[in-house]
Amino acid sequence: MHGFGNNSSVCWTARGRVPPFGLRMALVIALCSGFAVAGAAPRHRAPRLASAAYVGFSGTGVAGYGDAPSVGGFAGVTLAAPVVAMASTPSGDGNWVSAADGGVFAFGDAGFHGSMGGTSLFAPVVGMAATPDGKGYWLVAADGGVFAFGDAGFHDSMGGTSLFAPVVGMAATPDGKGYWLAAADGGVFAFGDAGFFGSMGGKQLTQPVTGMAATPDGKGYWLVAADGGVFAFGDAAFFGSAANQNIGTSVTGIAATPDGKGYWLAAATAGVLIFGDAVFYGPSPNTPPFPPTAAIAATPDGRGYWLLQPDSLRTSFSVPGSPVNFPSAQSAVQTAASQIGPDPDTTVGAYCNPYGPCEEWCALFATWVWNQVGIPIPRYAFVGDVYGWAAARGLVLSPRSTPSPGDGVLYGTGPENASSSPHMAIVAEVWPDGAITTIDGDSGPEPDGQDAVTFNGPFLPADSSSYNGMPIYAFVRP
Repeated sequence: MHGFGNNSSVCWTARGRVPPFGLRMALVIALCSGFAVAGAAPRHRAPRLASAAYVGFSGTGVAGYGDAPSVGGFAGVTLAAPVVAMASTPSGDGNWVSAADGGVFAFGDAGFHGSMGGTSLFAPVVGMAATPDGKGYWLVAADGGVFAFGDAGFHDSMGGTSLFAPVVGMAATPDGKGYWLAAADGGVFAFGDAGFFGSMGGKQLTQPVTGMAATPDGKGYWLVAADGGVFAFGDAAFFGSAANQNIGTSVTGIAATPDGKGYWLAAATAGVLIFGDAVFYGPSPNTPPFPPTAAIAATPDGRGYWLLQPDSLRTSFSVPGSPVNFPSAQSAVQTAASQIGPDPDTTVGAYCNPYGPCEEWCALFATWVWNQVGIPIPRYAFVGDVYGWAAARGLVLSPRSTPSPGDGVLYGTGPENASSSPHMAIVAEVWPDGAITTIDGDSGPEPDGQDAVTFNGPFLPADSSSYNGMPIYAFVRP
């Protein structure tokens, strides 16, 4: 096992976002309780102003290791939606990155063959795969819809079909005449000349599936779950997994070696696990702040890989069609987004943050955001107090309601105490299928007490228990 840091107690653990939909995942949740941490004297620091320069994690969104070259990045670019997936060119001298809104970005020798950017999608894109000659690629959305570009053929999809769980990723056959889709419940759907070799659909999983990879001959595939469990089908051999290894973070993706005799697993902390003949190339040393990692793509020769790190990119969360239901909603989202990044000062004490005293601070962050746009809510530290304030004013929405950007999302089972109401976040975007992306204070995957502002999702609120490790009990419209 390589590259993992301590993540033993956080108010929120980002999953790779990523996939997105495949939980980023075996979450370790502490209480965003509003009570001071023992041994840390409460103290305040001036907050980062919303008008200040973008904070962000360092990086260009794509980090290369081994022989994976640096072929460009997103420096100076503001994206409409988070990046969620990537694929390598056949030469290994380029890659494509896809965003949740279907935008595609080509780097190095990767050709741009079209995208869904600027189109109103029913569900967010969660995965992509390239054709063998690199002259085309597919995108897959969480509802199972497939979009083909360049010489990538369309071989049908699950779009328009009611799924038990959202799709989380895809893999192409070696000749490019077919592909597989994997769902969070372990279901596998085969199209074109892709053979069906089994799945985990209908079986009890400890954590949801987050990604898949195919064997070189296309006669098998692997699925990986958020806890690092690996499931092998067809001629895919099992070389081990991270399940039951107490890795302290969530696994967000898998990539196979060129000969199919090994695989890499990527985690939300940017750590990489190796199995079989897969070689570890970094990152090393893996020290905080961890840029939350959403996906991994290997170079064709197997001597390197790229990690996709969405939180290091400036994102506006301006998905076409997101409903806006109160005047300062978009300003609230932009204010929250401007704060994404690590805690700027981890030397003051555990859980010290720019939004209040040294204590768990997800509610302090959310109420700070609302204060910045003129909403006169007290600076609550306890999530249940936010609920009480909203309930007294008729501002509470059912967890089955469709929220709006700028709303608050409250996690747990109810507002009674810190155990039942452990976390909250700001809704950043809402998709037509109901999926949401949130921006979270006191979040991870950072070491205990050194938490960050990150984004989470997209995910369906109804799937929050499996995706986030806890349900949603209310939305608040301030």
